[in-house]
Amino acid sequence: MNNNKSLAAKIRETSHLRGTFTLRSGRIAPEYFDKYKFEADPGILSEITQKMVALIPPGTEILAGLELGGIPVVTMLSHYSGIPAAFIRKKAKEYGTANLAEGGEVSGKNVLIIEDIVTSGGQVVLSSNDLRLLGANISYALCVIDREEGGTENLAANKIKLLSLFKKSDLEE
Repeated sequence: MNNNKSLAAKIRETSHLRGTFTLRSGRIAPEYFDKYKFEADPGILSEITQKMVALIPPGTEILAGLELGGIPVVTMLSHYSGIPAAFIRKKAKEYGTANLAEGGEVSGKNVLIIEDIVTSGGQVVLSSNDLRLLGANISYALCVIDREEGGTENLAANKIKLLSLFKKSDLEE
């Protein structure tokens, strides 16, 4: 646990901002975790994803990273776990393959949604619904930080259990 406290301190130091921020949900927050700050630091990202491997539920066949913040996390998590990755767009592109999910095949697979930070869980719910229409079996989502602002409950209402490396309260000074 001491090692996790050290990592929590690194994440906080690297990415915690104070001010006025509009969240994806539309809510205004007095603080913000700029995920791109810790995702762009190879040492911190490596440490985060190595610890997340232990949280992957047994039977997971595909790790599905959500555009954009979940992509660096899922790439490294795939590297350390050996589980194939899929990269999930917010909407299918209109050219080339026109796929919603790129990379690993999700149809008929046990898919673990990977996200960086979960607040309300809105994007996880939307993407999970889209992936389920493609035949994915989704029971879990895994994130780096759960902001503890309703995401766990919203996901549970959609039959998804939220797993997190850290909760917002773990990152408080």
